[in-house]
Amino acid sequence: MITLNNLKPNQGSRKSSTRVGRWNGSKGTFCGRGMNGQNCRSGGWVPDWFEWGQTPLFRRLPKLKGFTNARFMTKYNVINLSDVELLASKWITKITKEVLLENKVIRRKKYAVKLLGNGELKAKVSIEVALASKTASEAVAKAGGKIELI
Repeated sequence: MITLNNLKPNQGSRKSSTRVGRWNGSKGTFCGRGMNGQNCRSGGWVPDWFEWGQTPLFRRLPKLKGFTNARFMTKYNVINLSDVELLASKWITKITKEVLLENKVIRRKKYAVKLLGNGELKAKVSIEVALASKTASEAVAKAGGKIELI
């Protein structure tokens, strides 16, 4: 008859745990812990970044100088005169942020728009941007257009 006091698991179904650190009784002479030192003792531990007397990595690497206030800096969608020329070839004369988003020239809706002078502009267009470089302003004025800074 089976009762709680004579229940036993089947032979070989349960494996006893390895008793580490009990001298020669388990896993060979030093139980996988090495010979002497901090880590062979019970409770011995060093952090992962510790390099055993070698100059640590964080001291070998050069330190970064300066500071960038990335959290509060103003971010811009950058467009060039070549992008404006492409829109002008589609008979668009007034270029705003909404027009740039519709034509997928810029992607981020919340960023301001900055105009740079890469490329040529031949069409007369009116452009609304937050910032424009000096060369871009001169190129738009030369083509007969105007830039409105928002």
